[in-house]
Amino acid sequence: MSFLQIENLNMSIYGIPILKDVSLSAVKGQIIGVIGESGSGKSMTAYSVMNLLPTGAKVSGKIALDGQDLLAKSEAQMCAIRGSDIGMIFQEPMTALNPVKTIGAQVAETVLIHGNAERSEATAIARDTLNRVGLPADQFPLTRYPHELSGGQRQRVVIAMAIALRPKLLIADEPTTALDVTTQAQILDLLKTLVAEDGMCLMLITHDLGVVAEVADHIVIMKGGEVVESGETHALFRNMQHPYTKALFAASSHVPDKGAERASKTPLLEVRNAIRDYILPRKSVFGKPQKFRAVSDVSFTLHDGENLGLVGESGCGKSTLTRAILGLEALQGGEIRIHGVPVEAGTHMPRDLRRKMQVVFQDPYGSFNPRHKVARLVAEPLHLLESEPKGSERAKAVVDALISVGMQASDVDKYIHEFSGGQRQRIAIARALILRPDLIILDEAVSALDVSIRAQILDLLADLSSRLNLSYLFISHDLSVVRSVTDRVMVMKAGKIVEYGETEDVFTNPQHDYTKTLIAAAPSLQDALEKENI
Repeated sequence: MSFLQIENLNMSIYGIPILKDVSLSAVKGQIIGVIGESGSGKSMTAYSVMNLLPTGAKVSGKIALDGQDLLAKSEAQMCAIRGSDIGMIFQEPMTALNPVKTIGAQVAETVLIHGNAERSEATAIARDTLNRVGLPADQFPLTRYPHELSGGQRQRVVIAMAIALRPKLLIADEPTTALDVTTQAQILDLLKTLVAEDGMCLMLITHDLGVVAEVADHIVIMKGGEVVESGETHALFRNMQHPYTKALFAASSHVPDKGAERASKTPLLEVRNAIRDYILPRKSVFGKPQKFRAVSDVSFTLHDGENLGLVGESGCGKSTLTRAILGLEALQGGEIRIHGVPVEAGTHMPRDLRRKMQVVFQDPYGSFNPRHKVARLVAEPLHLLESEPKGSERAKAVVDALISVGMQASDVDKYIHEFSGGQRQRIAIARALILRPDLIILDEAVSALDVSIRAQILDLLADLSSRLNLSYLFISHDLSVVRSVTDRVMVMKAGKIVEYGETEDVFTNPQHDYTKTLIAAAPSLQDALEKENI
């Protein structure tokens, strides 16, 4: 008998249909993967199970957990069920954690609310649970705060909060999207272990087919609020029926056309023996301040027309190096040059030099002012020109930039919230292109996108690079993306470049143990299917 049973679930918000006759089921000890693009209804299905729905939502159908009709429960009854019988892991741990409360207090809070335990007992359970998720007491005391932990460690705390009372159903909403490959592998292994040990049911919501192919027993494919295909994981991939499933599969394995070799021998970006130190807080009033070396003696060259990848775990120094290249942070040693001109941090960098570099960030929504229309957002970098265009000339530059990335001229009068995630990233690329820079730094620019949108953006980047002779410094934890779009790749660990070479050479014949670890940890749809002879 199914432990979780959803039958003909319909949901609308202010009369707008969101979910349409969604049906799925799972048994104890099973991992069910729910796949689909943004807006497909994945998260809303999970929130319906939790009965955490927005104002104006109306639900019909059936949601049963171990025989209990959840839709018939009152809010007070659901408050007792959430946390005890149903646990939830959210995508972004920093927003799910209280920054002013210790990790011990936050895990113990779940026990205190639901477990009818004394504080000392709740604290002991919190300690045991944190040990269980890989945060041992000798390294991670209960008194630590979220900001003192890495992204992967914070996600482990969120998992500890969700499993403290050993729930019957665990819902994980994109739990590894923002994590590097080794941390992602650890979190997925942890989730599989918890399911096996506790016999719980895990609903894993993700857009990464490689992840579900490796860990899920059963897959549900959603599109437009409907379930279009479902079945046992490897049987479904062996015999895909719906065109949308086939399209997702193709997009997940998509490799953009890099075009002809364009790299010249002319250096565009030169980094020589770069060193970036941070001063740590004093341990005592009269103690000598210590230094943390985030970037240690890094050297490399990016040539005109070349695409260079930079990969490594969170905290390895990628973002620090990026800020130094952009002139946002000063080096304590070494130098950085663009076309032979030294990059100096702060206001000392000439406008013409700053114009040659632009950046596209991971979260396009967070990098835009939501109060401004697209016309103003895309035109922001124009102040770096010696003669800033005005009036119709300025408007034409904005429209040309938007059209070059596949947007419409009419989009100039819209606000950023009116666009999808993929469209926002296209607008971010248009903003970077409007100055016709020589170098664009792409900092995790596609990691948060659905596989089909990611494929479109990668094709767009490849096309722009070929047409405009752009060079990219592509920073990502997604090794499959780096492999598909770059000519050469650097692997960074603890502030140092540990491997550097032609992309295919590094991926097919890695020399450094750390590179081998990264490649082995990366989820691969093809590898997962080959293991099952699909």
